[in-house]
This record gives sequence, C-alpha cells and structure tokens, in this order.
Amino acid sequence: MSKPRDDRQKDLLLPALDQIIDMGHPLVRLAALIDWTFLDERFSSVCQTGSGQPGLPTRLVAGLFILKHMHNLSDEVLCARWIENPYYQYFCGELSFCHRLPFDRSSMTRWRQGLGEEQLVALVQESLSAAHKTGAIGPKDLERVVVDTTVQPKAVAHPTDARLMHRAIVKLVGLAKRNRVPLRQSYLHLAKRAAIMVGRYSHAHQFKRARRQLKFLRTRLGRIIRDIRRKIDGDTVLEARFGPLLGLAQQVRSQDQHQRGPKVYALHAPEVECIGKGKARAPYEFGCKVSIATPVTSPKGGQFVLHAKALHGNPFDGHTLGPVIADLEKLTGVEARRIHVDKGYRGHNYPHRFRVWISGQVRRVTASIRREMKRRAAVEPVIGHVKAEHRMERNYLKGRVGDRINAVLASAGYNFGLLLRWLAELLRDIIRAFIEIVPASSAQAMF
Repeated sequence: MSKPRDDRQKDLLLPALDQIIDMGHPLVRLAALIDWTFLDERFSSVCQTGSGQPGLPTRLVAGLFILKHMHNLSDEVLCARWIENPYYQYFCGELSFCHRLPFDRSSMTRWRQGLGEEQLVALVQESLSAAHKTGAIGPKDLERVVVDTTVQPKAVAHPTDARLMHRAIVKLVGLAKRNRVPLRQSYLHLAKRAAIMVGRYSHAHQFKRARRQLKFLRTRLGRIIRDIRRKIDGDTVLEARFGPLLGLAQQVRSQDQHQRGPKVYALHAPEVECIGKGKARAPYEFGCKVSIATPVTSPKGGQFVLHAKALHGNPFDGHTLGPVIADLEKLTGVEARRIHVDKGYRGHNYPHRFRVWISGQVRRVTASIRREMKRRAAVEPVIGHVKAEHRMERNYLKGRVGDRINAVLASAGYNFGLLLRWLAELLRDIIRAFIEIVPASSAQAMF
C-alpha cells in the first residue's frame, strides 16, 4: 500500500456538511479536539512510498475505527450508517455529503491487519490526550492506577468433543472435495447423526450410549485422516494444504476431556484458551486474558481506560504486572506512583514492590491509601462497560493478532464514548449558565 493521500474537496453540486449539521454537536466538537495529524503520522508509518493507488485517508480510517467501537457496530452496519449519517461523515473528514461509500468494507480489515496493535494504541493515547485538553482527566489521575484482568471471549461455539470431531470431519471432507482428492467414504451423514445422538443421550443421562456414539465419531475421523494421508503422500503441494487441518484434526481426535495442557477448542480459532475466573454463571470462558488499567481516583470525565493488552497463554496475573505497568508508563508518559490490584496478583514481578497495594493489605496502609483501596473495585464496572458496549464481549477478529487489536480498539471506543458524554455535559452546563445569567440581566435592565 502506498502512502495515503487526503485530497478531498468540497463538491459544488453536493451540500456542504458544515451547512447542514449542528456545529455544536458533541461529535463535531470531538472531531475538533482530536489531533488527526498525530494519528496520520502513526498510521502512515506502515505504508511505503512508491507506485500504486494511494491508501484511504488516515482520518477516514481512524474515524471509522473510533465510531465502530464507540457505538458497538459491525463493519457492515457501520458502512450502512456512515452513508445515512452526516455527522459520521464529518467526523471522518468529509467536506460534502456522500451518497455512496468511498471505500470498500474489506478495507477496514486490511487496515487493521496492516496497522496492528503497535499503531492502533495511538487511538487510546489520543483519547487520553483529548480528555486532558478538556479537563476530563488530570495528570494526578495517571499516577495512581488500578490494574485487573478479564477474559475476552472469542466468537466460538461451546466446545464439546462430539461437535469438534464432527466439524473436523466436515472440514476435511470439504477440503478433499475442493482439491479433488477421492475418499473411500465421507461419513458425513453418519457423523452428523452420531453428533446429534451424543447430545440426546447425554441429555437423557444415558452416558454409555453417548460414549458409544462418541467412539463412533472418533473412529470415523481417524479413518478419514489416514485415508487423506495415503492419498496425498508424496505430493508436496497437497501436503502443505492439508497439513494444518490434519494436525488440528489429529489433536481433536486424540485429546481427552480431562487432560491437562493445551487443547483445541475451535478449529477456526485454535489459539482459544479455556480460562476459569471463578464465576458462578460462567465457570469457564473461551478466549484470552486481557489486562485493563484505570485511574483509582475519580476523574471528572469518568473512569478512562489507561491501558489494555491481550495476554496469551493464560499467564498468572502477578507475572503480567511488570510488563503492563511498563507499557502503561510508556503510553501515558507518567510514572505510576501507586498501583492497586486484587489478591490474584500476590507474588507479582513488579520491581518496585512498595508501590503495589494488594486488596486486603494491612501493613503500610495510611488513611489516604485506605480510601484508594476502597475504590479498587471501580475497575469492575469499567470492564463490564467495555465488554458489553464496545465489542469486547465477543471477539470476531482472527487469530492472536485479532485478540490484541480488539482489546485496544474496544478500550479506545470506551474512552471516546466517555469524551462524547463529557462534551455533551459541558454544553448543557454552558447553556444552563447562560439561561441563569440572561434573565437576571434582563430583570436588572427593567428596573
């Protein structure tokens, strides 16, 4: 992709956006606060100078990512609303109202893949910068933080052995048909029937019959794996095409329900991990762990997310604290003075251990620190809002890279949502103060 170029101009035949929208709208004011030049420098760094069609304007790309996660929209719905909403178009840098989409929906996927987590972190950084400009957050709010972890679930069905083996059979047979590899037998209808009966027998507590059907599925999957390996033996091209799926299918066939260690929980997302957080409603969640940092204080604009990072391998919380605080200080440019965590961080690896305060700690606790420790739980509703309203509840992006990208974008969307409400409240306060002043001055003029 060559360097992006923003050469958009007003169209004489189309209405100008600044003539048909309210320039006092919070989204318009938010667009004026954001330093689009900073985002352009960060996003353009992944593009190369050379021949070819220039990429989309970086303001358009950044604006789309912000709107998507601020309003919890899919790519398709965002594109549909972008055409209808002049405020969305103005926020993304358009000068005239567009009746057609100036980009393809797949461009958002390519930009996400090209930018990666390293460049998209600039959105979180810019959200905090804009909050600081408006007084929504202060420098002291960045010195005392709360760090906690949550689970970012992946868009996968609940894994069962029967479902995984049936899906492996379907995928292997489909891949064999596409590559014209003849199979002795596909077992598609028999496998579907067996997968259904496993669920029915388990529901009826007829576990011996369920295990018999499960064994039937495992046997047929093994036959297909061996049949394909015999047919593609010696063909390097076919071996390269079938290799990843055959490896996953073999792992699905050999893994046991009670075994420890890494397992395959979804064929389309083998990076998914099983994480237990001790919740009664969800004993196990399937995705990856995410670290969230917020101020322990109460900023005027709300509890902003200062840092978010996806952590793969289901690490111990205490072992993530050191790298997380280092990234946080690099992102905000402010050294963390006090760090409040829960008891899951006992035995952490942060070098300045006297700056870390664990929930329930008694020693070295002063009155001010005790007040801050009572606010440690303020991170929990932040996590809830980020997951429920900003697309962290179910991650649809592919691979581990998608996990990291989605965590950053969800946090940026949450921050910009807080900024939008903060600007709306400021506007209401100004109008309220003006209404209170004007009647008083008019009454004095009458007398």
